[in-house]
Parts: sequence; C-alpha cells; structure tokens
Amino acid sequence: MASEIERKFLMRDDSWRASADAGRSFRQFYLAAREGLNVRLRIVDEREARLTVKTGTGIRRGEYEYGVPLEDARELEAARIGRVVEKRRFRVPLGALCVEVDVFSAALAPLVLAEIELPDDGHAIDLPPYLGREVTGDPRYTNAALALAEALPPH
Repeated sequence: MASEIERKFLMRDDSWRASADAGRSFRQFYLAAREGLNVRLRIVDEREARLTVKTGTGIRRGEYEYGVPLEDARELEAARIGRVVEKRRFRVPLGALCVEVDVFSAALAPLVLAEIELPDDGHAIDLPPYLGREVTGDPRYTNAALALAEALPPH
C-alpha cells in the first residue's frame, strides 16, 4: 500500500521565507470526502492535474496518486463538493527532510500551514523555530475539512 507519514503545524512567524523556494500554485477540490477517505483533484501551476485518493486518519495514511488530463480535471470541478482550495506551496529544506508550507488564499486566507513528510512513524526531527502548534491530530486542519468548512479553524 502506498502511504504517507506526515506531521502538520501552524506557523509561528515568516522566518521560513528566507530559505523557501519560489513555490507552486495549487488549485484543488474534492469529489468525495468522509472520515477515512477523500478523493481530490489538484491542478498545479495550471499545467498539470493529479487525482489523489487518501485513506485512513492520523499521522500515517494511505495515499494513491494518478495523473489526469488537465481538461478532464477542469471539467470535473463542476462535480466538486465544498469550496475550491487555493494555495501556494513553498518547500523549505530541513536537513534530509523538507517542510512544505502552504499559504492559503481566497476564502482560506490568511491561514498558513506546514507539513513535514517523514520516512517512518518514529523518525525524530528537530523542529525549526518558525513552526508553531502541532495540529497533526486535529481533523479541522485537513485540506478536505478546509474545503468543506463554513469557517476557518483557529490559526
């Protein structure tokens, strides 16, 4: 089974920007979402589209991703549930790992979240000072929940 192991954090400050790349633009929406399963379509930089199916909850989840023709993704947006999630993702090096910082726009601004994908469940990391409160176990901070929420969670 394909899986991802990730931790998620609110941001304490903007000091991460000094080490970040130029970022990529994401426009994503959900075709299905329920506890333990969501199906997302993501358009990246208006050049490519990916369909992702995520299963499970918590720090380790199943993740299956497939390329989709860009025009198909644009047409499927009409079948979405919830809002379109718009964000810019920046990558910040953290030793052998990477912090992915999502700066949300449109209805989800000014939310900023960071994710760190880990090679295994017990992988120890020294957290950089720009990371704030960990929200890994808080379902309000999943992208699917943000797409379906009436209001932003605390940030």
